[in-house]
Amino acid sequence: MISDALGNIDYDESGSGPTVVLIPGSCSTGAAWRPLIAALGGRFRCITTSLLGYGATHERRDEADCSISHEVEVLERVVRTAAAPVHLVGHSFGGLVAIALVLMKGVGANTLPLASLTVLEAPALALLREAEQDRHHYRSFRDMTESYFAAFARGDAEAIRLMIDFYGGPGTFASFPRRVRAYAMETTAVNVRDWASAFGFALSSAIVQSIDIPSLVAWGACSHPAARRANALLGASLRASSSVEITGAAHFMISTHAGEVARRVASHVLHVEGAQGALPTRCSPWRQVRMGKGS
Repeated sequence: MISDALGNIDYDESGSGPTVVLIPGSCSTGAAWRPLIAALGGRFRCITTSLLGYGATHERRDEADCSISHEVEVLERVVRTAAAPVHLVGHSFGGLVAIALVLMKGVGANTLPLASLTVLEAPALALLREAEQDRHHYRSFRDMTESYFAAFARGDAEAIRLMIDFYGGPGTFASFPRRVRAYAMETTAVNVRDWASAFGFALSSAIVQSIDIPSLVAWGACSHPAARRANALLGASLRASSSVEITGAAHFMISTHAGEVARRVASHVLHVEGAQGALPTRCSPWRQVRMGKGS
């Protein structure tokens, strides 16, 4: 735990080796990374945290100010506490927060020691809005959030089901363990702020192109078409990046395909670290597309 004047911040670490900071998405805590950490087999120093309003991380936003900069402040404290060059790995909204951190804290006198970036299906909504041919995908996100917010406003205790099923497909929420469903419902108001943060984040392909650390973008082959397209655009905009579509996976890949995600994260981190030698190949095949600047 990190003690901070604005409230505590979840912080835990395990393993040894290159430092990997794992940022979960909405409706979850650092515990969401346990399957992936287990798959990494102790080869990395894995640091976990929780975003604002989840776990023991104190909420700093309110309805009047949901700027993603508040999330960046929290993640910056985590990175500085790690006291080592870090490889950021963010899932879903956590991936968007990781991007924001790189953009806001990656340059200047107090530059953070950021070695690489891995984004696992972030809601890069602004990239869809920017591209004329992808406005219908942006509208899919808007329609979902408007229906979701309306259901929450009228007191539907399971309103968050609409968001989760949008990402994972019909029946995903119902398939979650009872405790997971309960936590999602309990933190619905927090998730509403997350969506306000995401829609308010002024991102563009030109801004993304300013990121110059080695980056990996991944999405599930079975994810919603709008989520797949947003992340394909993100990967194409990043200058030093690889993009990967994970066969058989949907949005909640860090649970359902932890071994494959761990394999890709390990490969990316070790490549950046300059490690030599082949990685194990017992995981399922990955479909990979290299996307450099101008792709």
